[in-house]
Amino acid sequence: MIPLEHPILLASFAHIDRTVGLHNLSPQEYAIARRVIHSTADFDFLHLLRFAPDLAKAEFDPDLPENQVIANGEKSLRQGQTIVVDVNMVKQGIQGLVQRTFNNPIQTAIDFAPTATPGKTRTETGMDHCITQFPEAIYVIGNAPTALLTLCQAIAVGEARPALVIGVPVGFIGVLEAKKTLSTLPCPQIRVEGNKGGSPVAAGIVNALLMLACQEC
Repeated sequence: MIPLEHPILLASFAHIDRTVGLHNLSPQEYAIARRVIHSTADFDFLHLLRFAPDLAKAEFDPDLPENQVIANGEKSLRQGQTIVVDVNMVKQGIQGLVQRTFNNPIQTAIDFAPTATPGKTRTETGMDHCITQFPEAIYVIGNAPTALLTLCQAIAVGEARPALVIGVPVGFIGVLEAKKTLSTLPCPQIRVEGNKGGSPVAAGIVNALLMLACQEC
């Protein structure tokens, strides 16, 4: 059963649709962009979201429609894949809809690190533990660029094989570097270009994927 959307949310979506008008995104890409715009009231995200590698049929299921990154993300959610988030704010933003849909386990990296390893942040330390325990999870990073960079390094050497990486940390220090590193990897990914991002953006992307996955059921 597809969870019912609140009437206020639907009215907000209608307002966004009228404001956006014509666009070049696929229906699935736009569904994600619209949810992010709703979460942030920032229409820049219509142009900042990146879905890669798009339509790489040699690496994805050729029978899935349109954007293969999104389609495979939906499939992983329907199959109950673990979701690893960097901070609790992302978890708070997705757990309600997760529980109403596929009830995927949610793990929070920072909870795995009561204290940080010397020279590392807590999220970076926690991400190390999550990679070891959940190498094929869906990884959602909305706050900590150090956590994203740690994940990218693990992917590069084959220690992590995530079903999907949502890499949207926000800020100025280390953010551009972490996103650029992610962009060079062949793993399925949804990211935001530039300094913008954040936990509401990360949660919005996951919630949009959950609704798309429900519609495909």
